[in-house]
Order: sequence, then C-alpha cells, then structure tokens
Amino acid sequence: MTSIRKSIPRVDGVAKVTGQARYVDDHFVPGLLHAKIFRSSIANGRVQSLHINQAKALPGVVAVVTFDDVPAHPFPTAGHPFHKDPAHQDVADRHLLTSRVRLWGDEIAAVIAEDEGTAAKAVSLITAEYEEYDPILTVADALAPGAREIHDGTGNIIKTSDYGVGDMATAFSQSAVVLEGEYSTQMVAHCAMETYSAYAYQDGTGRVVVVSSTQIPHICRRIVGQALGIPWGKVRVIKPYIGGGFGGKQDAVVEPLVAFLTTVVGRPVKLELTREEAFFASRVRHPFYFALRSGVSADGMLLFRELEGVTPNGAYASHGHSVTANAGSKFRQLYNQAAIRAKLTTVYTNLPSAGAMRGYGTPQAMFALECHMDDLAHELGLDPVEFRLKNIVATGYLDPLSGVKVRSNGLRECLLKGKELISWDAKRAKVSDRGSKRRGVGMACLTYASGIHPIGLEIAGARLIMNEDGSVQLQVGATEIGQGSDTVFTQIAAHILGLPADMVHIISEQDTDITPVDLGAYASRQTYVTGLAIRKAAEEIKSKILRYASGMTDIPAEMMDTADGWLIYKHNGEPIMTIGDVALDAHTDLMHAQPFTADVTNQVRTNAFSYGCTFAAIEVDMNTGQVTVEEIYNIHDAGTIINPQLAAGQVHGGVSMGLGYALYEQMLFDPASGKPLNNNFLDYKLMTTLDTPDIHAAFVETYEPTGPCGNKSLGEPPACSPAPAIRNAIFHATGVKFNHLPLTPQVLVAGFRAAGLI
Repeated sequence: MTSIRKSIPRVDGVAKVTGQARYVDDHFVPGLLHAKIFRSSIANGRVQSLHINQAKALPGVVAVVTFDDVPAHPFPTAGHPFHKDPAHQDVADRHLLTSRVRLWGDEIAAVIAEDEGTAAKAVSLITAEYEEYDPILTVADALAPGAREIHDGTGNIIKTSDYGVGDMATAFSQSAVVLEGEYSTQMVAHCAMETYSAYAYQDGTGRVVVVSSTQIPHICRRIVGQALGIPWGKVRVIKPYIGGGFGGKQDAVVEPLVAFLTTVVGRPVKLELTREEAFFASRVRHPFYFALRSGVSADGMLLFRELEGVTPNGAYASHGHSVTANAGSKFRQLYNQAAIRAKLTTVYTNLPSAGAMRGYGTPQAMFALECHMDDLAHELGLDPVEFRLKNIVATGYLDPLSGVKVRSNGLRECLLKGKELISWDAKRAKVSDRGSKRRGVGMACLTYASGIHPIGLEIAGARLIMNEDGSVQLQVGATEIGQGSDTVFTQIAAHILGLPADMVHIISEQDTDITPVDLGAYASRQTYVTGLAIRKAAEEIKSKILRYASGMTDIPAEMMDTADGWLIYKHNGEPIMTIGDVALDAHTDLMHAQPFTADVTNQVRTNAFSYGCTFAAIEVDMNTGQVTVEEIYNIHDAGTIINPQLAAGQVHGGVSMGLGYALYEQMLFDPASGKPLNNNFLDYKLMTTLDTPDIHAAFVETYEPTGPCGNKSLGEPPACSPAPAIRNAIFHATGVKFNHLPLTPQVLVAGFRAAGLI
C-alpha cells in the first residue's frame, strides 16, 4: 500500500504536544550570558554621542559593545541563494550596530550580562544624543526632490524593474472597455508564536556555533560569515524545533550580532527579541500601492493589462526588490492577454524593513488584480466567475519571460467546485440593497510557483541510511517550521522505498556540519524541490536492495519490487522476504556485507504553477462596519495531495492569515516620529478563535509531471486570495468598492457614509 495520499499523523506531533520538542529557549549551555540591544529613540539621524559608563559599571554586566566595536563592512541579511555575480547579490546595507539611525529602534549598542534582567537594566542606563533628521515615512517623501538619502547614493530607490510583452497600442485600440483602478495594502507582522531567538558560542577550534530558530540554516551560516568577515566554514548553524516562521525567519535577524558578541567575550551569549521588539526589529510584509489599467473586448476577453506598483521597503533592503518583482510576475501568470506591461519600484523609508512573508508579494498583487477583475466584470455586466473562466491560462501556457511551462492546471475545476460549494448563483441572486445588514458573495483567484527557478538556484540534499531491520534514517537540510514538511518527506521516502511510513525515521534538527545542503523553507519549495532529492535517494537505496536481494535469491532484480516492507515479485505481488531480512544480511554477511546508504544532492531546473481560489459569503452591518464571514471555501490545485489532513491544515492556517490581513491587521506609526504605536498583542489586532469562522478546504487533484509524486506548492497559496474575495463580497453586498486594506469597521463606515448609504 502506498504511503502517499494518506493522512498519517504528524511525525513531530507527539513531541510537540507533550513538550518533548526542544526549541532554542529549551537549550542551555554552561556559562550562558544574555544580550540586550540599546535602540534609537528617533527614526532618522546620527548618533552624536553615546554614554555607556553607567551601564558598564552595573554589577553583572560583562561588556558593552557599540557601533565603534563592530566590523566596518556592510552585509546582507536576506535568505537567498548566494550568487557569484555581484550584480545579482543581495543588497549589503546592514551593519551589526550603527551610528546612522534609519528607523525608530535601530541597533546602536549591545549589553552582555550574566542574566537577562541585568542586561535590560543596563540598557536603560545608556543614553545618546542625536543629530536628528525629519523621518521619511512615505513613498512621496522618499522620492521628493531634495529628499535626504537614507542610504547614500541610492536616491532612496532600492531598485526599479519593468517588463512589457505584446503590442500595447494595438490592444488598447481594440478594447471596447478600458478601466483604471488604484489599490493598496498595508504593513503587517508575522506574529509567529516563537519570537526571534539565538545563542552562540565558540567551540574548541575557534569556530562560531549558532543555535537559532532560522528557516535557512545553510544560508544563515553564509550570512554570519559575511557579517563577521570570516570564512563561512568557520561558522556552524544548528536549527532545533521552530515555533513558526512565515518568512520572517528567512532573514538573519539576530544571528550575526549574537555570533559576533560571543567572539567578544569568549563565552556563550543568547539574544532573544521581546514581542514588542519583534514587530519593528525583524521583518514585516511589504505595503504596496498599485495602479492598474486593463482593456477588454466587447465579449469579455482581456486584451491588455498594465500595472504600476511601488512599495516602501523600510530602512534596510532585506530581500530588496525580490518581493516587489515577484508581485509583478504573479500579475502576469494568471490570465491571458495580447499585451501586458508592469513597472515596479522599491523605496527606502524610515520604517521597519520589509522582507519575506507568506506569499512573497503575491497576496498584495492578488488583492489588486482580483479586485480589479471584479471591477471589470461589473463594468461589463458579467458574472465574476464566468469572466475569469473566459480568461484564465490553460495547460500548455508558457510564461513569456521565465520560460516556465504550465504542465498541470486545475484552476477551471477549482472555480467550478467553489461555485458549487458556496451555491454561488443562488447567493448572487439574493443580494439586497436595503436594510442595515446586507449579504454578499465574492471570489478571487491565485497562482503560485513551486520554487524560485529560473530566477535563482534550486538545490536540495537528502541522506538515507537503512538500518538492520529495514527501517531508514532520513536526513535533510530542509527545515520543518510547523508546516508538516517532515511528515510529507517521510511519506515520500516510504512511498518510493515500499516501506510503511513508521519505518522511516526523519531527523528534525538541522546542523550545517552534518545535514545535507538545502536552501531552506521558503517559496513553497520544500515538498517539490527537497521531495525530488528524497525520491532520488530512495530510488538509489531501492536499487541497492533489489541488486543485493538478487544475489541472495538468484531472482533477477528487474523481476522484483518492494511494498509494505516486503520484497515481492513484480508481476503478481507475491512476497519473497521482508526488506528487513535483506537489510540484516547486507549489514552482517561475512563475505558480502554492504549496508545500504544514499547521499544525494539534486539541482532542480523546473518549476510548477499551483492554482486556487477563495469563495466567501459575508454579512455587513452597515451601521457598525462589522463584517461577518458566514462561509469561506479555499480550493486548490496543488497537484497530488500527499497528506490530505496536513494539506487541509495548511489551508486553514493560510486562510486565517488572509482573513486577518483583510479585516483586522495593520501596523501603525506616529506620523511625526516614526515610532510604532501598536507593537504588541493587545493593540495589534490578530484574530482569536472567536473571530475565526469555519474554514473549508477543498482540492482539485491534478498530476504535476515534474514533481516528485505529482505534487506542487501549497504552503503559501492559501493566504493569497482571501482578502480580495472578502472585498469583492463587500462590493457585491453594498455596491461600494473598498480598494485599500485593511477593511476595518472604521474604513467601511466612512465608505458607506461617503456613498450616502448611511
């Protein structure tokens, strides 16, 4: 019996619910010191003087380290594969500590003390005087003539990119309807249960060891080496269990500094951000401002589309322009048109740095695109679903810029399934334009890739060792961050080897000294990219089993197969012996012992588009602006579903994030100082269980021929389409277009008043 397409329990589930799983904060080493950071109280300026003597004199303080004590060279922090070409490398604009303040809370000095309380008290004793500049908090201010540069020589622009395909002038002239629209999204935080935490020490050889809650251990090792100016091989990164990442831990946030601090004092040092610090000192989701223009024929076929977008990236580049560029590519890959153009710009401001967050620019792009599609359908008098069905890309579509080909596409079936599940036609017909409470239904589509090829390197490793009883140890460099990847990896290995899943023992902890190279948990890549490495390693082990068994039995290897832990005849499934019998012989035979191992590194030069949609039914209270989500369905084509229960869990989590993004969440700042106003869980409005509606997951299974088991991405797609679906449902219920997130009660009431509805 196959081990895929089955809802086996999570392999890490028992350890997590019983408290056996060890996170960074569960690890202790003798002599551990604690670090705290002295942060700026302005958003833009320079440190003129820094007073640290009182802090240094406090009993229990071991050292105070300032910007004068750290390496002078800048380094990047983004969790991207390294590129040998400097033109394609991440922007190196960070220092371990700085005297040039670029955001409220920038890192100026660090205190190292015997305990966390003493370190915090010492930080409170440090004072600074600044040369203060006016904070630059908006794109307009950043790009204004004569604006002060946040980073010298940049003009406050990180990068601008554009593309154009097709004859725009001809497509415009043939359009029966041309519609323009402006849309924007807000800055939000990741809010993982575990904040950012790491400790570091030097081993007996002088190497720096960092134990961190990172999504990217192998890339983190390189970034630490760059930051400290030491060979990368002198750094070792260990990743234990992680309490959530969502992309925020695809940056080296605390690791470079804590690694440096341990070299200063020669003892282990730990640095953990408080919840309040995590909001502004880590990474956030990019806010975006979009202007769209589209032309459509009289019969509802898209002829051209144009997008201009800009994002205030914050004080440091982090992932730089990559998120912005990805938003532009997703704009291109969902619908057909004769001509398309996009221009996107990423801008420095004196706000928290934006980086990777679940969807990597796609939730923002899908909000603008899918709201605009509903606006077009309304203008044409077409049903929103039928309008999309006319224009979605089909199997065989070839992206004109990346060259990635669509080999599996269930979007049409997803749309039809969603329409049926929510009783679309009946609910669209029942909309009422009177009364204080109005109901509506809306929907939105999405597309997502399964990795970063061909934009960047895709490589993953897997190691398999078969034990004497036929079970195997599986070791990968890919990181389990709560999404269930270790369980799915177990199922892929078991499926290829012909073993029950409980005979595959995966090692959850990554250690760059031991685990195979893998680029980490991002881009919804792991089941697709790492899965291919596991398949390759498992096929190598299986081949060795069959060849060895042939020597034991004189049965030709090609006549045998494996299934359910048995060696069987391929033609009829008759058992020959257990795989454990073969493995024991391979471990112990005096003449022919040859234990079965495989150590594989696999580069992936393919990619696969996943598709999906969200259908939502809502009720709007016109007087209070409260939106109640009565039904919501998130439907996906993610290829073969390897573990249905885990897949549904990904959908539930993603939709929950998408609803918070749509209705509640927004980081707020003092417009005069740039100081965060709601960087805590009391004032930052996350949904609770009482706010969360019943979420329904559904799948349309296709077979993706480039995936290890017919599968493609699912981790990030569920978060990409709920927000526009909610907006479109509100539009349907009230006739009012809300083009700017979040859709809070205050925003809706103001919109209803402006429209004369209340």
